[in-house]
Amino acid sequence: MRTQLKWSPGPGVKVLGITLQDEENWVVSAAAKPVGICPDCGTRSRHRQGWHNRRLQDLPVQGQVVKIQLALNRWQCRHGKCGRRTFTDRLPEIASPYTRRTERMAEIVGLIGHRMGGRPGEYLMHRLGMPVSDDTILRQLKRNNPAPLQKDNIRVVGIDDWSWRHSSRYGTIMVDLERQSVVDVLDDRSVESAKAWLQERPNIEVVSRDRCGLYAQAAREGAPQARQVADRFHLVQNLRAAIKEQMSVYGHAHVRPILSEDAIASATGQHRRARLAHRQSRQEIFDTLQALRQQGHTYSEIARRTGYEPAASRTGLLLTHLETETGQH
Repeated sequence: MRTQLKWSPGPGVKVLGITLQDEENWVVSAAAKPVGICPDCGTRSRHRQGWHNRRLQDLPVQGQVVKIQLALNRWQCRHGKCGRRTFTDRLPEIASPYTRRTERMAEIVGLIGHRMGGRPGEYLMHRLGMPVSDDTILRQLKRNNPAPLQKDNIRVVGIDDWSWRHSSRYGTIMVDLERQSVVDVLDDRSVESAKAWLQERPNIEVVSRDRCGLYAQAAREGAPQARQVADRFHLVQNLRAAIKEQMSVYGHAHVRPILSEDAIASATGQHRRARLAHRQSRQEIFDTLQALRQQGHTYSEIARRTGYEPAASRTGLLLTHLETETGQH
């Protein structure tokens, strides 16, 4: 039974033929309409000056790559009052100017790149029959990103730290929570840099931050007119910690207390004293490690003297340094 092919890459395009190259890639030959419309004056033209082929990558077929070889015409505009003399067929429904992929494939690249990132997205795209590089995925994400916003018009800002290098170097990220976009990235995590950034923007009304005392101090000094709030993640984290502490005492959220009120108060006091004793012992360990380090001992020598592994010694010194600079959460 004969069937008539009615598939088309988009409106205004006629399919001329489909061939299989190298038993892996499908090539769809197509051509635009035999008439052009001037983008300036809107005059229709049938006076063709030339043509050229444009190759576009499209969605795959059964895991095989599909490429469209599209013949585009260059037309002459003979309207007397139009300043444009020649123009090329424009097919925005199929592909944007100068791109190598159709709009529908570019949308898939953007979605996968947004969810998975560059390198994982590259692996998945190759497996699906749409080979693109990780650099292409990142360029697609940047192309779809909205234009840079005015940093001085921020009303609600979110402040949080992020790692340039895990457990070694941290920076600060500023997010416009109303527009849901990153507006700035600071090189370090300090009160001075965050304070200076906030002072340059007196229009800030709300500062959303984590439980770190560093950003609380920066917001108090840099934006005293703003109201400080806890972000959603740390608010839920605080709620979870409170519920966990209560359930550890009461046994269950919907069951009568197992202990009496006096026993509950005693257990709560013992729990707090145990946490305080654990924190004090940990601080003593940190002080010991730091004192040995300041005396010039190596990590291996500290490990031999204290019995802790070199990694534990480095971690102790790092945590002490962070607690000294940023304070407790």
